[in-house]
Amino acid sequence: MTADLDSAGASGSTVAPHPPRRTAYGKETWKEIAFLLSNLFTAVVGFVYAVVSVVLGVGLSVTVIGLPLLALGLGGARLIGRSERARARGLLGVEVAEPSPLPSRGGFFGWLWSRLKDPVAWRTQLYGLIRLPWGIVTFTVGLVSLVLLWPVLPFISRHLAGADRGMVRGLLSPSDELERRIAELESDRGVVVDTAAADLRRIERDLHDGAQARLVALAMGLGLAKEKLLDDPDAAAVMVDEAHGEVKLALQELRDLARGIHPAVLTDRGLSAALSSVSARCTVPVKVTVDLTERPAEAIEGIAYFTVSELLQNVSKHACARSASVEVWRAKDRLLLQVRDDGAGGARFDGGTGLAGLAERLGSVDGLLVLDSPEGGPTTVTAELPWRSRQER
Repeated sequence: MTADLDSAGASGSTVAPHPPRRTAYGKETWKEIAFLLSNLFTAVVGFVYAVVSVVLGVGLSVTVIGLPLLALGLGGARLIGRSERARARGLLGVEVAEPSPLPSRGGFFGWLWSRLKDPVAWRTQLYGLIRLPWGIVTFTVGLVSLVLLWPVLPFISRHLAGADRGMVRGLLSPSDELERRIAELESDRGVVVDTAAADLRRIERDLHDGAQARLVALAMGLGLAKEKLLDDPDAAAVMVDEAHGEVKLALQELRDLARGIHPAVLTDRGLSAALSSVSARCTVPVKVTVDLTERPAEAIEGIAYFTVSELLQNVSKHACARSASVEVWRAKDRLLLQVRDDGAGGARFDGGTGLAGLAERLGSVDGLLVLDSPEGGPTTVTAELPWRSRQER
């Protein structure tokens, strides 16, 4: 199978591109010089703050106010780290993720302990201590180069700024992989909340505009038939017959709505039967192959079903295909879904087919979506989800 990653980087490894060419005295060079010259001021502020806050906090730790004072100092160090990341982002183009906020639960002692053991704040204090000599060096060399060493100024600024980039990434980035993972999970939680809210609004809209409106019309029709039952039995019979048809349509709409929330066939018979059912509604013939020896957890099974359902809707609406196929299988601790069609191809994540939103929803549960759709077809969409067995719930 050949699969290319989407433009957002859904999966796999990519080769880092070469840095863009830059002119010797372009705006990047002047930004680096501005960063080097401002290092002295920020280094003095950071050094003085680190020394005063740590010395006062540690020196007074034998008293009641010592440890709270040290904790407050470490909290202020986080603010200094934020400003330094912003300065590096604006002048050096260094993209460093912001660390996640500290928890506020646990009362006073919980607050105190979380700040005293905060690795982000301690590394920011270390950054402030070692930056003073470096700030003096970069300010002096940058100023002398600006005045006297004009021909080699771009070369010097690039190498000195490179060392600054390394220090910012090494000391001011989130503490470790767990810290970065927390930030990812917080972003994913927002996607899940937004998706759930959108689904609730869709269900409310469908109920209000569909089944509810039909049932209101049905009630009014039965009321009129009741009034005509004695005076005009034939007209009443016609109205009851129309009401009977309305009841059938309302029941069908409610079934469709329930199927959109969670189809009964998925709960009762699993993915194979549910995907066969949804493929039967596709406008092109679909071959379904499900190779699973056991059923995954209900949440994973539901996500897999709705992923395939949405992909098949795209085949019906946009692909201009003659046939399609769905394959589902397990590879170690991952559940893989693949939908192929022989249509026109050219599908993109920004093409208005909902693929970008689908990729976000899969990413919120540690899944990913890979798209391979050259112009002229065929199109292959591969989705990957974490496998969780039902007994692990």
